[in-house]
Amino acid sequence: MSDAAIPPALGPDDLGPDTTPVAYEVGGPEGAVAYVTLNRPEYRNAQNSVMTYSLDAAFRKAVEDTAVKVIVLRANGKHFSAGHDIGTPERDFDTYYENAAVLHWDHTDKTGADQRLAREMEVYMGMCRRWRDIPKPLIAQVHGACIAGGLMLAWICDFIVASDDAFFSDPVARMGIPGVEYFAHAYALGTRRAKEILFTGERFTATQAADWGMVNHVTPRDQLESKVNEIAEKAVAMPMQGLFLSKKAVNICEDQMGLRNSMDSVFGWHHFAHSANAEASGGDSLGGMDAKSMKAAGSTANAASGSDS
Repeated sequence: MSDAAIPPALGPDDLGPDTTPVAYEVGGPEGAVAYVTLNRPEYRNAQNSVMTYSLDAAFRKAVEDTAVKVIVLRANGKHFSAGHDIGTPERDFDTYYENAAVLHWDHTDKTGADQRLAREMEVYMGMCRRWRDIPKPLIAQVHGACIAGGLMLAWICDFIVASDDAFFSDPVARMGIPGVEYFAHAYALGTRRAKEILFTGERFTATQAADWGMVNHVTPRDQLESKVNEIAEKAVAMPMQGLFLSKKAVNICEDQMGLRNSMDSVFGWHHFAHSANAEASGGDSLGGMDAKSMKAAGSTANAASGSDS
């Protein structure tokens, strides 16, 4: 636990083009595109609770703005997101925030498994499910690293457009944990590829992700923004009712194929793993791993497979 001052989460009225940890602005034809930007570049856009609740405020602002028809999720700095914050000075897992995604008790006065479950139901699983159901098209504009919790943010989006330098991975099996909380792996990647990326912890490229059906388009880095804007402008030309109902229809089909129920089941095993780790180690639910050791293990695995680290 750090003694660093934790900044408050941003509300809809606090957001602006340069705010941190999330920035917000509108553009495109007649201000119909909202740009929501992860803006914690000094920590590779690692997601603490402040970022999560600020993201929720940005999405609420975009949903409530009748002029906005499409939302773009993007990031400042070298990377889209290095995942959940497990090691920065602003890690705020013990800080109180009013629940917005689930109706459950506060985690800050709980301990052990009860604390972890209460927090992750809200901040990880609940928020991602809430955002997946945003009634406006949501496009992920991904560059650089998109790791673990970064995948969760990309996967809740309707489209993923990636630069050719983007790379992805979910290495949390190194913690003895079966993937990140929003377990969409088998649906986003197919069962064989999902097992491969989980069992090896290796990163995969944007081109591979496109070949496997996870990414819609791959483009040179300097053309990423223009490609996303091109897609957004085509969607803006469609009627809002058509966009909303089409999104609803496809999400219903995905849920009928088992996404939601599968996610609930795996979330239970995820928390079994946290508790088993903590019991074996005297309290460490991450299996002895931290941000530095995860990065080092990932570099070793990618070097062994012939990938760049």
